[in-house]
Amino acid sequence: MALLNTRPTVAISISAGLALLILLVLGVWQVERLFWKENLIAQREAQASMAPIDFPVDVTEINPDLSFRAVRAHGRFLHDQEMYLMARTMQGSVGFQVITPLEQADGRIILVNRGWVPDDKRDPATRAQGQVTGQVDVTGVLQVARPRHWAQPENDPVKNQWFYVDPQHMAEEAGGDLASPYYLEADATPNPGGFPIGGQAHVSLPNNHLQYAITWFCLAVALVVIFIVYHRRPAPPKAD
Repeated sequence: MALLNTRPTVAISISAGLALLILLVLGVWQVERLFWKENLIAQREAQASMAPIDFPVDVTEINPDLSFRAVRAHGRFLHDQEMYLMARTMQGSVGFQVITPLEQADGRIILVNRGWVPDDKRDPATRAQGQVTGQVDVTGVLQVARPRHWAQPENDPVKNQWFYVDPQHMAEEAGGDLASPYYLEADATPNPGGFPIGGQAHVSLPNNHLQYAITWFCLAVALVVIFIVYHRRPAPPKAD
């Protein structure tokens, strides 16, 4: 069967070339994201697996590299001042994460994310066993508060509805002075009564960048194949 070789038009060639370039750029970008994500996960896992250090106080400059560093703190929980991070899910169930000030010996406070509670456990009376009293030791990972994302609602202290961690503002609402601009995310050590459920820090992250890269590169190959096949299609039969 004879093949019909047709010269692609300038417009088609430019369009196909641009499409191919875009697909290749997207594939390379996903490969770069893959290496970045793998390094980030490895760094977090390494930080969290180290022997815990004392929670840093009197910090004058935040060090982002300390994120997810294993830490320990000592103090007394001010349960009457707990605050709620809204719309947090766990295994498909919607609830809250409980931020509780941990009072230090000098009266200043460290903010502790004690973990997740379901909607029906927001009232502390429904989880009274978990409202531990007296001096406690808390272990977990160090967290650096991130700025508000443009898509996040503003915090509403009046309704005790917080959508992102704002240590300074939270400390003011709790009526205390902040001992550190960092906050502590409690580990999975069980609390009495089962709530809050700690260990909510996302040390491991979804990493689908390899699949995305393969998809973009496969689309690039498919585009080349279609381009070639289209311009070498079978010639139409000759009229008698």
